[in-house]
Amino acid sequence: MNIDFFLGLSPVLQAFIATLFTWFMTALGSGLVFFFKTINRKVLDAMLGFAAGVMIAASYWSLLAPAIEMAEESSLPAWVPATSGFLLGGAFLWIVDKLLPHLHPGFPTEEAEGISTSWRRSVLLVLAITIHNIPEGLAVGVAFGALAADLPSATLGGAIALALGIGIQNFPEGTAVSVPLRREGFSRLKSFWYGQLSGVVEPMAGVLGAVAVIYMRPILPYALAFAAGAMIYVVVEELIPESQLEKHSDVATIGAMLGFAVMMTLDVALG
Repeated sequence: MNIDFFLGLSPVLQAFIATLFTWFMTALGSGLVFFFKTINRKVLDAMLGFAAGVMIAASYWSLLAPAIEMAEESSLPAWVPATSGFLLGGAFLWIVDKLLPHLHPGFPTEEAEGISTSWRRSVLLVLAITIHNIPEGLAVGVAFGALAADLPSATLGGAIALALGIGIQNFPEGTAVSVPLRREGFSRLKSFWYGQLSGVVEPMAGVLGAVAVIYMRPILPYALAFAAGAMIYVVVEELIPESQLEKHSDVATIGAMLGFAVMMTLDVALG
């Protein structure tokens, strides 16, 4: 895509295109199922750790830091919007986690979370990834929507860096859904379909986030912090525990360090 064309688009369309990219990376990761029926557990744990590192770094550099800077222009103490938005984001994911049936990869079906249901294991696995793709899409959308506020802390480079980081870490997430489904007997095509389906929610959440902050500018610091809190909840509740299932803690930790470094580099270099 021509960069001048992209720059000329509205923040909402920019958010939509950016989250289409993050969905595409999920689909690309799911596409590994056409080549592999299984994936080495150490590799998967490293990928999950990498995703966690990216999300932790993005939560601060791309979301919380700009939220605090924007809040300094208001009459409230700068920490109020950041802290309250952050906790609300975590609370929102906690509620969704308790209500929506889902199953984290690597766990037996009887350990499915949320309201009791007779839904198939494949559906529960997809829903687990879909839940934490919501804050990722929302974060990208809010970052692009913030551009309309014309604030120094909201930059196109920073929004693009966030989209790139989320897209990179979506690759292993797609793999984490499709490969286990293939191992359980699903066809390659069906495994791929379910894997990429988990990322479809990101463009929807991205557009919603961009529209919300454009038309309700005062909530912008809260929205940025909300997305950060939701992402940190996902990291601590899901990604880190899953990466530790097979006791490959060193591999997962190294992956997390690398993911954090990559996202930090992207944000500092582009933002």
